[in-house]
Amino acid sequence: MISISLLLKKWQKALQVEIMHLKKFGSNKYRVSNGRLMIRDGLFLYFFDVHNPVRIPNGSNVRMQWGSLKVNGRLLSSEGSNIIIELEQNLGDMLSEAIILHDPWELLDELFERLEEIKENKQKRRRIKRLMDPSMPIKHPTDKITSNVHELILRSKYNPVTYVWGPPGTGKTYTLARVVANHYFKGKRVLVLAQSNQAVDVLMKEISSFVETKGRFREGDLIRYGAKVSDSSFQSLSTSGLIEKKHPDLASQKNELLEERKLIKLDLTKSFSKRDSEQLLEIEKKLSSVLDKIRLKEIELVKDAEIVGATLAKAATDPLLYEDEFDYIVLDEASMAFVPQVAFATSLGKRAIVCGDFKQLPPIASSRHQLVDEWLREDIYHRSGVIDHLGEKQLHPHLFLLKEQRRMHPDISAFTNKHIYHSLVGDHSSVKQSRESIVARSPFMDQAAILLDTSYTGEHCMSDKSTNSRVNLWQLLLSFQLIHEAFKGGNRSIGYVTPYRAQAELMELILGDLYKNELLEADIIAATVHRFQGSERDVMVFDSVDSYPQERPGMLLIGKDSDRLLNVAITRTRGKFIHVSDTHFTKDKIFYSKTYRKLVEHQLQEKQVIWPREIGSWIKNPHPRLRWMHAKKLEEVTKDIQSAKKSIIASLPKGNLVSPDWIQLLNDRAPGVELVIISQEVVHSIKANEYMEKSFPFPFILVDKRFLWLGMPLESAKGVLPPFVSARIDSHLLADYLLSQI
Repeated sequence: MISISLLLKKWQKALQVEIMHLKKFGSNKYRVSNGRLMIRDGLFLYFFDVHNPVRIPNGSNVRMQWGSLKVNGRLLSSEGSNIIIELEQNLGDMLSEAIILHDPWELLDELFERLEEIKENKQKRRRIKRLMDPSMPIKHPTDKITSNVHELILRSKYNPVTYVWGPPGTGKTYTLARVVANHYFKGKRVLVLAQSNQAVDVLMKEISSFVETKGRFREGDLIRYGAKVSDSSFQSLSTSGLIEKKHPDLASQKNELLEERKLIKLDLTKSFSKRDSEQLLEIEKKLSSVLDKIRLKEIELVKDAEIVGATLAKAATDPLLYEDEFDYIVLDEASMAFVPQVAFATSLGKRAIVCGDFKQLPPIASSRHQLVDEWLREDIYHRSGVIDHLGEKQLHPHLFLLKEQRRMHPDISAFTNKHIYHSLVGDHSSVKQSRESIVARSPFMDQAAILLDTSYTGEHCMSDKSTNSRVNLWQLLLSFQLIHEAFKGGNRSIGYVTPYRAQAELMELILGDLYKNELLEADIIAATVHRFQGSERDVMVFDSVDSYPQERPGMLLIGKDSDRLLNVAITRTRGKFIHVSDTHFTKDKIFYSKTYRKLVEHQLQEKQVIWPREIGSWIKNPHPRLRWMHAKKLEEVTKDIQSAKKSIIASLPKGNLVSPDWIQLLNDRAPGVELVIISQEVVHSIKANEYMEKSFPFPFILVDKRFLWLGMPLESAKGVLPPFVSARIDSHLLADYLLSQI
């Protein structure tokens, strides 16, 4: 028998442990400079310049670190290259540099308070009891079911809690939207929640679209609450769009003041003056008054709405939601949320639909503690027991599985259907034909699943110096070439995904440097697997990164949740999945029982592999700033070295193995060009200006901190077999990154 009172105490303890950990280690830091004091009504306001975007909501509590001093404050406004902060004390007229700290634990603090309130509410405790112990008999009629949508409508109408298992591409959004709309048509009030803004937006748009097709859309009945909406087609659902339509005077005042503030801030950045600062403070005062009036209108809109969409965080922090009562709670992405979050959400309504996929990424917590592991790192499906008998292929009476996927080409889904979903999920009959146009395009025309093998192409995997996250420059450049080939082949929906943040950030850097124009006309994104959950693309490049000289694969590939990570990486794909991997490293270092090893073996068995020797056949479109060349041909690298203006940096991991041709080439550089050799061994025959006695895993030549030759000199490379290939990339940014690692 579950004691909800005891559970609430355990959840609060777990949240406290996580909060304390985040307070000690988890602040987000932003460097600010050129701070100038502006005093208004006895308040100490500081105007700072910022160098990187500050992603902190206006009105958030922050701390400012100035030397050894930490002062509490509140962020008043953040836009462009400036922020205004209200501090608790006067730190002087000018602050040359400071750090702003924003704490992610505030939301957990609010959740803790919501759980405290639930302790005094018998009805909410009963709802949580049914969520955590769904042992009640099913009450919905089973002899009248006509479709997935109809079954979920009946389940949610007759049962207090319905768990939905929605594997990728199985029509989760389609089904949930029609169920929500059906309850709305019956006069019921529904709160739609999800972990991310993106998931809320997708579901609310689908609900709105379906209601419109039925000719039953009434303005104001559907509200997307709590997010900035940039999509013009979404304005009729957003509070901002409705206020602009119903109260144009208020919206106009706000926009005018925002524009004035923007211009004044620009003037202050160029030349700070007392007159401009006083004008800015006056604008802030007027804007605050207008925003208060808009807030009152927003409250009216939400209270009158029949379907409200918001994030879980918004529901836990805004009394407009957590003090309200709904007929139905529909929670998407439930498997990504903390169990206490799910419990709080379902306590807000009479009946609940809890939807997610426990085979995808679990909730993320930072601290190490038994209660955190039990309640913040594990998902609601595991903790409620609704999947306890899944190994016997038995579905819990209150677990509803969506069984047919319509997203992935069958050649892609074959692995996840069998190894992740244990053959409980199959392909819809239409999906193969619907993806043929993507499959037909290059690269690798008429292939849907490809394993691009990087075995014996060198030892390029290293750990980022500042984050310890892994990077692999060889696989990074190959992956960029794959993106380029896909773009040239006519694809405009392309994703790059990797387990490692440093590698994802490097790809973002390369795309921003080499692909500025292409990014304007195509939907291309590079991200970690964690950031990619909930998205999908026609073509996906999955870069595993791990390779030699690493002694072992990272836990992201072989750890406890690695099967979930791999599932997300694969199932984001509609038509073409390209997996970049060192199969030799995989077979050497990863046990067959691990899901990642099974993926590689599956692709090898299915003959989906493109071998390293085939590199010349699939690269059809050389990029002007990235070229691939036979490493024994020195004509091109000779031109670069002879044209060097300032510097040449050469990495020689096996220093004594340098051919006479290379020694002469480096020694014959132009006068005044500085040569730096990175090697643990001094090569006396090379006349270098400087030797850096460091162990670097792979050879490279860097000319004028711009032209990077990866894989040269060839004789200094380890773990290389023919065909010998090198890559030349023209990128100051990648060169700067590489130098930062030395």
